[in-house]
Amino acid sequence: MIVRANTMAALPRQWRRRNWLLAATAASAALVGCQARARQSVLRVLAWPGYADLDWIQAFEQRHGVRVEFTIIGSDDMLRANLSRPAHGGFDVVAANTVELAALLAQGRLLALDPGLLPLRAGQLPRFQQPIAGTAAQGRLYAVPFTYSEMGLIYDRRQFEQPPSLGTLWDRRWQGRVLFFDGSAHAFSLAAQARGWAPFALQPAQFPVLARDLVQLRRNLLVLYRLPEEPVELWVRHSVALMHANYGQQQLKMLRDAGLDVGYVVPREGALAWLDAWAVLQSTQQPQLAQQWINHMLDPAICAEFSRRQGLANTLQEPAGLDAASLRGSIVWLEPVEDEEQRQRWWRRIVAGDRLQGVA
Repeated sequence: MIVRANTMAALPRQWRRRNWLLAATAASAALVGCQARARQSVLRVLAWPGYADLDWIQAFEQRHGVRVEFTIIGSDDMLRANLSRPAHGGFDVVAANTVELAALLAQGRLLALDPGLLPLRAGQLPRFQQPIAGTAAQGRLYAVPFTYSEMGLIYDRRQFEQPPSLGTLWDRRWQGRVLFFDGSAHAFSLAAQARGWAPFALQPAQFPVLARDLVQLRRNLLVLYRLPEEPVELWVRHSVALMHANYGQQQLKMLRDAGLDVGYVVPREGALAWLDAWAVLQSTQQPQLAQQWINHMLDPAICAEFSRRQGLANTLQEPAGLDAASLRGSIVWLEPVEDEEQRQRWWRRIVAGDRLQGVA
């Protein structure tokens, strides 16, 4: 088993000329070990931290008599960089969100999966067995959902008698007690949802309208946050009433673990949601082994432990924080947006101040 953080660190040189015999003996033993390992199949996996902990990797290695090289990424940019780099042997399996997978699928870089090699997929919740953009095309399966997070609303139960809606984020009664994620793509999509517009395919005339809406929202905020743990201290210090939870139930768990009496809701207007799925790259030389990895990661014990360790939902069980009373609207899986750069230009101006002239 090898775990990489983007690149493999080079081993330090320890040999000295006066120890040439020891060095030669060690080198010979290392060569024999390398040759033995070379005879093993090596599965190269690219995924996010926590998606395959060491005990799960070791179990797979022992069961299949292989080695796993697990490369960790920390952003979509790192994901793309690793997939574009002509690394030795390339990657066999990748975990990515449906937007990234849709791009890989359009480029012909994903392998169609054999459902017969994925028997544990039958244990997934019905909505994850249905075709989802980025995971299926033309009746064929290309990726298997693994984890997700809807971006619902977290609210203070002491300050709200009923779960809020998206429109509540703009309500002046809560000025200075609202938290919002600092992200251009999600901000415009959410503002479009609040108006009942399609969130991922904005028309040019819609941008100024939504920009004005987001200026009004910014005036209502205590602060924009970026990291999932930031709101915990803010909530305690400033009596926060409401937050758009970009990290969903992961943040709900953090706040409840801090002893806060908070509720969670997917509002009637719906909630954006990211979905990460396992996929096999078309370039793999061992498609059956790669699909056995995906099936391994659907083991109920692994999925339950993943949720316990990471605070993220799995696709086999409904998360505890998303009961029928909390699910008031639909979950809308993220899709590529019409113009990411334009959203970023508008958002920078919105965050900086109210003057929107000159933004194309």
